[in-house]
Amino acid sequence: MDAKAMRSRRSRPGVTTPDGGPALFRLVRFWSRRWTGRALAQVSVEPDGDLRQVQHIQVVEAVAARLQTTDEASVTTVATELGLDHSGASRMVRGAVVAGYLTRSESAHDRRRAVLHLTDNGQHLLATARGWQRQCFDQLTASWSGRDRRQFAAYLQRLADETTT
Repeated sequence: MDAKAMRSRRSRPGVTTPDGGPALFRLVRFWSRRWTGRALAQVSVEPDGDLRQVQHIQVVEAVAARLQTTDEASVTTVATELGLDHSGASRMVRGAVVAGYLTRSESAHDRRRAVLHLTDNGQHLLATARGWQRQCFDQLTASWSGRDRRQFAAYLQRLADETTT
């Protein structure tokens, strides 16, 4: 099968239909290699801490996502959100606490458990990262009609909502 045939499927002779699966994963591969540097150019505040800063963004995003659906976030929920083991998530959370993006406190439901909260700096990091994400979307779809951009954004939101909850 040639490259063009792999990018599209033929449903009827002469009619090409989009092939969403390979397109989705091609985008994932593309952005997984590139987003780090571009994001850091916008939000990095730690000299020589690029990887750490990316981890801080990931942890802050995970805590914020959890707090949208429940009143408490923990290391376990960060691990679940990021697909990590507990010890890896714990190290990342500890780094975000030291950097001032999160605080730990006692759970209102179980005093043995620590819960995480975004600090003002964490809220700022989240807002900055989300602003950069919106800017990327706008740049990538700049040549599209407003209707197409809104429809694609709605489909992306729907996909994210259905796969991450």
